[in-house]
Amino acid sequence: MLGTGWYGAVAAEAGPGKTVAVVGDGAVGLMAVLAAKQLGAMGAPPVERSRDRGRIIAMSRHPERQELARFYGATDIVEERGDAGVARVKELTDGLGAHSVVEAVGTQESTMQAINSTRPGGRLGFVGVNYDVTIPGIDLFFANIHVEGGPAPVRRFLPELIQLVWDRKIDPGKVFDLTLPLEEAAEGYKAMDERRATKVLLTL
Repeated sequence: MLGTGWYGAVAAEAGPGKTVAVVGDGAVGLMAVLAAKQLGAMGAPPVERSRDRGRIIAMSRHPERQELARFYGATDIVEERGDAGVARVKELTDGLGAHSVVEAVGTQESTMQAINSTRPGGRLGFVGVNYDVTIPGIDLFFANIHVEGGPAPVRRFLPELIQLVWDRKIDPGKVFDLTLPLEEAAEGYKAMDERRATKVLLTL
């Protein structure tokens, strides 16, 4: 989850002076928020920030996950979805959309929300596993954005991420909000599916 969220942020070219929007508040989305912060999305000096710079926007409807998103670096929470979510992101960015957007869900709605939340010339990193998602060619054509994503090359980032954890610069483990014994793994998956847990830690 950490490596996947990190790849989403890297693919979206999150960095200093950029506004980053993350579509999805699961473990991967929350790790993308963490990654955006670590990659410097909040790095611009406050005097240089405008409404469309130096923000990390997390799209979430769940209070517990909103709290985690803010812990990991989110400056703004957008609860709206679909067209309303896109409109809210544009409202926060002077009508332009985010420089960098991470799609971490994989549904039709979240994919189109991510595409339409990206400003022209911006970058979309998609790491949500999408099934039966259809992107109208004309919509992608006129979006005029860069798109990169797919299975995360996690090993590429492991040395850096392990060091960040070892040095206590990041704490990805906070997404584990339910601990169950291994024999209750099925209940763990059910809890995540019903959004009663963000990520389940199984113990032996």
